[in-house]
Amino acid sequence: MLDDFFVRAILAAIGIALAAGPLGCFVIWRRMAYFGDATAHAAILGVALSITLSISLFAGVLLTAIAMAIMVSGLSGRVFAIDTLLGVAAHSALALGVVAIALTGQPAIDLHSYLFGEILAVSRTDLLVIWGGAALVLALLVWRWSALLTATLSVELAYAEAIRPRTEQMVLTLALAVLVAVAIKVVGALLVTAMLIIPAATARPFARTPEAMAVMAAGAAVLAVIIGLTAAYELDTPSGPTIVAIASIGFFAATVLRRLLSSR
Repeated sequence: MLDDFFVRAILAAIGIALAAGPLGCFVIWRRMAYFGDATAHAAILGVALSITLSISLFAGVLLTAIAMAIMVSGLSGRVFAIDTLLGVAAHSALALGVVAIALTGQPAIDLHSYLFGEILAVSRTDLLVIWGGAALVLALLVWRWSALLTATLSVELAYAEAIRPRTEQMVLTLALAVLVAVAIKVVGALLVTAMLIIPAATARPFARTPEAMAVMAAGAAVLAVIIGLTAAYELDTPSGPTIVAIASIGFFAATVLRRLLSSR
């Protein structure tokens, strides 16, 4: 069954969606959208590192994503305002990554696939890496769920319950870096943050508890990737952007539905 490239693509996309939905809830709750952008854009630098050192794409992207996330976490609020620092980091990482790939001197590199994803080229090995990374992200979130929620709600409450907010921030940093590393082949560096934010934003108006929002966000993400991949296959459009477009349509439809329900 896995010899079918489309089945592998669906399975890879579902793996990313299941992890991106719940993680995206924390990205929204903690207002980390720019943080996600900076981490995702650093993935292009990771591609250049992988080529230069002849290591796996996953390892190179993971290392640079973690380095970027730790650097931004350490510098935020000390020298520049957080939004300024994240804006500079995100765009600098993307530009430097593109330049670094050009300097590798390998003309056969398809930069477009790293920016927007090439999910239809997912191999069996890629599938194992994607599901392994997604499982790690979900395991981290389940393990630290209560502490993460407490640190998100109130720093003072976290300290009162002997929870270290900086530790929980690093857990999210690691989870975000892992997701970026495994998602780059599915939706690309430019669209990873969209898959984190849009499904979670779609679920938010309908959820009454954090746990419900996480489950609904995962469901919205899975639905978006299945419909998006099917549409991309039928319409012969780029898979990553089509998935994000479908997720966006779902968000706007959910917003309209919520307004209609609340007006009754």
